[in-house]
Amino acid sequence: MEKIRCDWPKNDPLYLEYHDTEWGTPLYEDDKLFEFLILETFQAGLSWITILRKRENFRKALDNFDYQKIAKYGDDKFDELIQDAGIIRNKLKIKATITNAIAFMEIQKEFGTFSKYIWGFTGGKPIKNKWENMGELPANTELSDAISKDLKKRGFKFVGSTVIYAHMQATGMVNDHLVSCFRYHQV
Repeated sequence: MEKIRCDWPKNDPLYLEYHDTEWGTPLYEDDKLFEFLILETFQAGLSWITILRKRENFRKALDNFDYQKIAKYGDDKFDELIQDAGIIRNKLKIKATITNAIAFMEIQKEFGTFSKYIWGFTGGKPIKNKWENMGELPANTELSDAISKDLKKRGFKFVGSTVIYAHMQATGMVNDHLVSCFRYHQV
């Protein structure tokens, strides 16, 4: 019997795997939250499948998304990244990655973990939506507006409300699987 799932993965094997195993699964580990924040930053203005196809290249180029290493990147590493055809070579997004790594660690100092900070906006639990079709899913919400505003105040870049809502979806802060999708009740 074929699984019923959300419409967006279509028949792309990479998208299907991502949908079926990652998207919408609540993440509480700082390293994974940072990885998705960086991937969402690079995704701004592009399709998510483009980022998924380059994910392993990003992993290699960005020291396995190690924010402590990324925070120390200097001009040589920046120049190396801007020449790396395996990733998105956008100067502002690469600079934002370094800036965001530093700001990420500042939040860890203040809250103990980034996870405590970000999940504090939802009371530590996922928001379970009840969408019937993909057209109902918002691009952003009042909550993503508030998180975006707070992150920007803390020095983060490329964290507009739409980027933050996509991050919330990816990391399971909101369950935006359609109610008919087999993953809806799993996450």
